[in-house]
Amino acid sequence: ELTKDILVIPGKSELVSDLVNLSAGARFQAIRSLPMSFNERKTVRLTSFIIIHLCNISDNDTFYLNLNLYLSQQEQSELSRQHLIIWQDTLKEIGGRFGTSVLSYFLFLKWLLQFNLFSFIINFCFITIPQIVHAPNISSTTGFRGLELLTGVGYFNQTVLFYGGYNGEVIVSKPAYNMQLAYFFTIAAYLKDLVFFLLLLSMSRSFQKNFVLETGPVSGGAWRLLCSWDFSVVNEKAIQYNKNNLAIQLKESLSERLQEKNKMSLSDRIKHLSLHLLAWLLSLGLAIGSGAGIYFLGTDPELAFSFSHNPNNLRAEASTLLLPVVVSLINLIVPLLYSLISKIESYSNPRAKIYISIIRNVILKMSILGILCFYWLNFVPNSISCWESFVGQSVYRLLIIDFIFCLLGIFFGEFLRNVIGTMCIQSLGVPEFDIARNVLDLIYAQTLAWIGIYFSPLLPVMQVLKLFIIFYLKKISLSLNCQPPKHIGRAAQIQTVFIAILFFPSFVGVLSMVAYTVWSLEPSNQCGPFQGLKTPFHTIFNWTASIQNFPESNWVWWIFENILRSELFYYLISLIVLVITYFLWQITQGRKQLIKTLREQIVNVSAEIIRTTL
Repeated sequence: ELTKDILVIPGKSELVSDLVNLSAGARFQAIRSLPMSFNERKTVRLTSFIIIHLCNISDNDTFYLNLNLYLSQQEQSELSRQHLIIWQDTLKEIGGRFGTSVLSYFLFLKWLLQFNLFSFIINFCFITIPQIVHAPNISSTTGFRGLELLTGVGYFNQTVLFYGGYNGEVIVSKPAYNMQLAYFFTIAAYLKDLVFFLLLLSMSRSFQKNFVLETGPVSGGAWRLLCSWDFSVVNEKAIQYNKNNLAIQLKESLSERLQEKNKMSLSDRIKHLSLHLLAWLLSLGLAIGSGAGIYFLGTDPELAFSFSHNPNNLRAEASTLLLPVVVSLINLIVPLLYSLISKIESYSNPRAKIYISIIRNVILKMSILGILCFYWLNFVPNSISCWESFVGQSVYRLLIIDFIFCLLGIFFGEFLRNVIGTMCIQSLGVPEFDIARNVLDLIYAQTLAWIGIYFSPLLPVMQVLKLFIIFYLKKISLSLNCQPPKHIGRAAQIQTVFIAILFFPSFVGVLSMVAYTVWSLEPSNQCGPFQGLKTPFHTIFNWTASIQNFPESNWVWWIFENILRSELFYYLISLIVLVITYFLWQITQGRKQLIKTLREQIVNVSAEIIRTTL
């Protein structure tokens, strides 16, 4: 495992070979002087120690040569593998010029792109290809007019892009292919299994790395000063930004300790509490007002369903873009108002200000999505014949308009802001790259993509193209128009918060909506794979009833009837999960206490050595 860690950066095997030939003292000094992070130096030191130990055990003179050859071969294979990784060199360039805080945004974007790419491959292989090959779509009765690229209706209405383009027939082949089961299990397996466990794994790893291992009595002082420098940065401006950021983080740590000691007076507490209460009332009022406006706009019958009754009316088709434009305007303007509101609160800790801003923006975006989901699941099924396709088209429009506003934000919010700050009003300066706002925009768009995956199985391919274009446009804009943020707090911990937000409320909310749709809502009778069923979940009942005719499959029916449909089974599963969570939490607390004790021991030993030396 250590050799794999060594080979992440080219040339490490040669470095270890040179270190092995040095004496113990020279090797110690050489490792200390390496321009690497603390963890990388630790890996190099352990690897060289293991190689020396193995060489001392083995009396064979060719052992070292064989080991060196093995390391070289592994390095070449690692280099070949890295060439296949998307954006490897580009990400290194971004990290070298702007640091790991800005790099975390692009890594998050790449991570989401891989999610959507895998989702598209699964849906295309198991749902779309069988539908196209064995049950071709009905030819569209509407000609292509161009506006469909923005609205998703008209020509695209009966295509495999949306739910209505699929049917629930059993494809007669060897073996037979049930489209109902394929549609149900493909969507369920992706959301319930793949996304759930990957998000949970990513969140737990990030939490362990950035909260458990990086907290303690010295994490804000000597540890941060000596071990937190980003050695991947090579650009002079970025180095200066990193210096300033390190100074800010040290000031934050000292400020937090001073705040714990210096307690405010009662009058100051009342004043601060009143300001915070006023700010929260204004923020919640804006979120509630935005949600109410979207609700009344969405339920307006003249705007909501005018195109459904007039499919050939170009004006009615264009009116379907009104709601997505209003939603995007709210997502653009209200966060700016939140920034103005936060100025009256006068937070002394920049990190607290960032967290409060994130919470308010999450409440706004999730409120908007919650109102839209409530409208789609309660009003649309009773008004539209093929309501699933209508919901898929609505999500399609939201994603398209959000992408257009993202492009406009890059041009007007970053390019023109840079021109104004450098040529017209120089006191404004170069705009900072707002990591929190950009990541929250990615989370919002990804939530939309997850919502629409049941109603539009090919929606992930749109998200892939969107993220691919945004990556390069953001990179160009970052290089030409922006500077790294000066106040980022603890970027790694904020990144953990973003993953947690993506899991809850984003993914959990999407999973709840799709589960409600599958278990409770009656599907359309005129389109889709589940037409004629009481609920989409009844396709599982039909399947289990059919396999009862085959004696060799009775065990599947027994498991479904006696285990999967039993409330006791889910109660026991929930109890087991809670018990495991409790034990893991206890282990985490024990490790944190152990780390704290060891760090205190290091401080005490160091103080004792200093006293004896003096």
